[in-house]
Amino acid sequence: MSDLRVRFAPSPTGYLHIGGARTALFNFLLARKEQGTFILRIEDTDVERSTQESTDAILQAMDWLGLDYDEGPFYQSERFDLYKQKVQQLLDEGKAYKCYCTADELDAKREQAIQRGDKPQYDETCRNAPERDDDSPYVVRFKSSSQGVTAFNDLIKGTITFNNQELDDMIIQRTDGTPTYNFVVVVDDAEMGLTIVVRGDDHVNNTPRQIQIYKALGYAVPEFAHVPMILGSDKKRLSKRHGATSVMAYRDMGYLPEALVNYLVRLGWSHGDEEIFSMEELIEKFSLEHVGKSAGVFNPEKLLWLNEHYIKTGDPQRLGSLLKDYLNKDGIIVGDDIDVSTVVESLQDRSKTMVEMAEKAKFYFVDELTYDEKAKNKFITSEQKEIFELLLEKLQDCEFSHDGVEAAFNSVLQQTGLKFGKVGQPTRVALSGGTSAPGIFEVMLVLGRERCIDRLKAALAIIG
Repeated sequence: MSDLRVRFAPSPTGYLHIGGARTALFNFLLARKEQGTFILRIEDTDVERSTQESTDAILQAMDWLGLDYDEGPFYQSERFDLYKQKVQQLLDEGKAYKCYCTADELDAKREQAIQRGDKPQYDETCRNAPERDDDSPYVVRFKSSSQGVTAFNDLIKGTITFNNQELDDMIIQRTDGTPTYNFVVVVDDAEMGLTIVVRGDDHVNNTPRQIQIYKALGYAVPEFAHVPMILGSDKKRLSKRHGATSVMAYRDMGYLPEALVNYLVRLGWSHGDEEIFSMEELIEKFSLEHVGKSAGVFNPEKLLWLNEHYIKTGDPQRLGSLLKDYLNKDGIIVGDDIDVSTVVESLQDRSKTMVEMAEKAKFYFVDELTYDEKAKNKFITSEQKEIFELLLEKLQDCEFSHDGVEAAFNSVLQQTGLKFGKVGQPTRVALSGGTSAPGIFEVMLVLGRERCIDRLKAALAIIG
């Protein structure tokens, strides 16, 4: 184990979205590559918006993606005593103060600053004012340094410098006694021994304020690495209007976790021209040095291509277990004792998502076929009656193997003088209900002799 300690710290005010999942993935890969420690922290100090449902969804998404953490999950809502202690420390040391300005007064100050053409910052009215001994409500503000600059070396973006005059005295504790994000994140990252903070670059502007708090509390300042944002195809920040952004929504749409992991890591990180990586390969090859500085553009077609690849090359037993789940959601209950790997093998080259595979697999499991009306009208007619009768006769007695079924077909072809397509396509419709099923011999072997016979008889009954 190395001394490296990184974390993923989502807020449970919604589901885990694509951008958050990529940040979690980068932290996970870095920890595994360096044999360090990966921590999960749930930042639930926003009591009004944080929900248990969102927390559960985050944990479920982390598990689905295979991002196992070494410590946690820790909950900020269980650490309020620590935060209050640290706020009091800053008050006692004169590094923070109580501010009694009301919301109306602050709004007026902000409006006046805007009218003057100034940046609407807090004007430090209470910074050097004496504390009141009554019950006046107050917030606690941190005494920011207004002289010089705050600079840090970002491991992705390089050196970033902020003029301290741009940083006003931010609130670190609200009037109800709850701490604010920029304060608790410092306390937690320091107390948990973080060595590198890897997060989205929407947090860059928070960093100088946080560095000042680290120093005020006597903490060592960690290194920072801000990863670029993910944009939609219109080059705007990824949102619901670009399609599903929740991790578990992609599962519901039939994507495999390895496809999403592979796609997300390539949104901002590269290793030569390679596109496809197993988790083991990512752990071996990942580094912050190869994370780009520019935003990644989300490409649904590329994700779909990767998903198709992982379905084609996936283990049929594992995919079969997943297929049962998707079928069950559609009301087709497939028992745990039924091996559907042969169904998967017949559909792997024809499916881009597990939802698509489940839709194509339904005909294997239903007791009564639903026919495509156009296909039925064309291929289940009196013209095909002799074909079905002959095939029914042959299947009663043939060896039910690939060679045996093929021999039965060849015998029908010889007796009727028809070409394969004239027999194969009507048979496909009779057995599957449509024209887009896998190879006819595959279909028959998966269905089994009895079901094939039953479905040919049903087709003959339609013909009358």
